[in-house]
Amino acid sequence: MSASDPRPVTPLTFDRRTGRLDGATLKERLAAIAIRAGARLTEPFAHRGFSLGCRILGPALDPRETLVQLNDDARFAFPFGDPYWSVLLDRSYVYEIELERFLMNVVDVDYTFVDCGANYGLWSVLATSRPYGAHPAIAIEASSRNAEKLRRNAALNGNRFTVRHQAIGATAGGVARLSGHKHEAFTIAGADDAAFCEEVPVVSLDSLIDDGTLDPSGRFIVKLDVEGVEIDALKGGQRLLDADSVILAEEHGSDRSHGVTRWVLAQPGCREFVLDPRTGRFEEVRDAAFLDHIKTNHAVGYNVFVTKSAFWTERLLATPPAR
Repeated sequence: MSASDPRPVTPLTFDRRTGRLDGATLKERLAAIAIRAGARLTEPFAHRGFSLGCRILGPALDPRETLVQLNDDARFAFPFGDPYWSVLLDRSYVYEIELERFLMNVVDVDYTFVDCGANYGLWSVLATSRPYGAHPAIAIEASSRNAEKLRRNAALNGNRFTVRHQAIGATAGGVARLSGHKHEAFTIAGADDAAFCEEVPVVSLDSLIDDGTLDPSGRFIVKLDVEGVEIDALKGGQRLLDADSVILAEEHGSDRSHGVTRWVLAQPGCREFVLDPRTGRFEEVRDAAFLDHIKTNHAVGYNVFVTKSAFWTERLLATPPAR
């Protein structure tokens, strides 16, 4: 960009607490209005079609960073018009409400947050913020491009969480082939040569104990967003599961056999919980068929909470119902 180029280079700033957008041109303000309207219109359909709308807008937008104030101690940056994260411009939107509700109910607990498949690091930013209890966190991301954005968000928040550019697998060592076309859906499961991105070193959850990253005497909340390798990741975290941990794993709506849950329920001592929209509470999943009424959208993922810990079981069941 030349010195005479009038396009703005400073970030747009958006405060979700007040709805205030600063630093935007008229064109960008109109685009932000369109993005918010698209988020509201597509919300009843799990935002299906929202990303397409953002991609249509994309060519008309100058490359620009959006810096969102999430709360009084959390800032999160992403490219303006990003098809995945721009939904945050809708102040009424709550990202992964089941995790939001759980974390806000365990603010008082001394735990470490392990963010696997962290993408740009939204949950690492939030979990380490004061309103969420200012917990230590480790963010692990397989994509080098995403890891660059992840480091940016760590820096915006005082580098209060650790960033690692690695993939999560069943065993540590070697490399995995990462593929995908969308930054939120990169995967090491069945890499497609046509969409091949890079090779990335592999770690397991238990190797985080072996290398001293995690102290097995501590408490942990582990989020797995690993796009198809959830079971491998859980297999690689048996000692972490035996510790005082709760692991969030994704059950994709398209898997009508509920494969992750079937694997979990076959493991001695493992219990699984899910936020049930009928009761507004975390309910125990005793049979995989229980998820038939939970996974109503085939296009999205659903977080299930896996633990062997009596402490985390009690806290899940004690989470107040949604108002």
